[in-house]
Amino acid sequence: MVAQLIFAFLLVIAIGLFYRNARRIYRNIRLGKAVDRSDQWKTRLRTMLLVAFGQKKMFKKPIPALLHLFVYVGFCIINIEMLEIIIDGLFGSHRVFSFLGNLYDGLIYAFEILAGLVIFGCVLFLIRRNVLPITRLRQAELQKWPKTDANLILIAEILLMSAFLLMNAADLKLQGLNISPYIQAGSFPVSSLLTGLLPDDAASLVIVERSCWWFHIIGVLLFLNYLPISKHLHIILAFPNTYFSSLSPLGRFTNLSSVTNEVKLMMDPSSTAVPDENPGRFGVKDVYDLTWKNLLDAYSCTECGRCTAACPANITGKLLSPRKIMMDTRDRVEEIRRTLQANTAPADDGKSLLDNYITREEIWACTSCNACVEQCPVNINPLEIIMGLRQYAVMEESQAPASLQAMFGNIENNGAPWKYAQADRANWSKF
Repeated sequence: MVAQLIFAFLLVIAIGLFYRNARRIYRNIRLGKAVDRSDQWKTRLRTMLLVAFGQKKMFKKPIPALLHLFVYVGFCIINIEMLEIIIDGLFGSHRVFSFLGNLYDGLIYAFEILAGLVIFGCVLFLIRRNVLPITRLRQAELQKWPKTDANLILIAEILLMSAFLLMNAADLKLQGLNISPYIQAGSFPVSSLLTGLLPDDAASLVIVERSCWWFHIIGVLLFLNYLPISKHLHIILAFPNTYFSSLSPLGRFTNLSSVTNEVKLMMDPSSTAVPDENPGRFGVKDVYDLTWKNLLDAYSCTECGRCTAACPANITGKLLSPRKIMMDTRDRVEEIRRTLQANTAPADDGKSLLDNYITREEIWACTSCNACVEQCPVNINPLEIIMGLRQYAVMEESQAPASLQAMFGNIENNGAPWKYAQADRANWSKF
């Protein structure tokens, strides 16, 4: 009974902490401006199923995708067993679903195979991250905490799956000794290979089985509460992020309505467009100027670096890294959260996303090619943030690289980006 009370206490505390952390992240995302992503729900659902659940975009790199599939499917499905563990922990039962007979045996068999694949995938991922010279996993923004975070998660998954298999191995030996309550149930293709590592006496086996059981359940509860402070939050947020991703063609940019209306009135005095009397800030200076979807993107970032690896600016040695853009945005939101009290107005800390986190050199290095957006396995859009920062620099501060300033002047004077007069624009056809 004491063990059941301890388990119930730990379960309630873990769920409570997770709810508090999830609510904090929800509030952080709500700092962004409103944007409507409620249309075409069938298309959105299909996108989510293909991209988040089906891992469609991951398979552009087949080998890492297959390893990720082992870890993703294995870890998710094995945690179905958590339902049995929770019931056993609360009511003091043992393998409560064993009444399912052959179906139960088949489930445990599948869980064990998947647990082995999770360990296999995580070990290879550790080697890829720490041994192999993969450029996108060696860049500056992944050093220190991001690298440690990724390694901690991989090691934790290996330990959790190992505890699961050792628990089953001890259970199997206890079943053979007819020790109550270890009834004949389950099929153990992987853990049966580990029985030779365990002691033969019943008392020691019970200690091993119970220790692994507690290690596994406490580890899962700790993992649950580690997610909100790690990049592995994408395990949860990948689904809403892909559902709410933009359905417009990648090359289509969102125009500022206040600017559009002014241009319409300038070009056509008979236009029915209504000028915006309070247009607010043009572009993006800080995270308050971004939409909630941009902030959801930041929290959904897997830090895999596929966006940066595909970025032509980064490939040619420029400072821009789309992954860093998303990581910086998330870090800025977290910094703002630390300066705010619950339900109070935003505090001015003298910092902003532009300049304090993301430099001008980074935003002007972008070619706006959408390679980062196309490569992202969870449909994150760093380009929206970059373009918003550019709009602020140009429209609020009148600051842009000299080459762009010359282009703006040519458009204003000649109606084209070049320095030639409009009357000379077709001269090239004469040669």
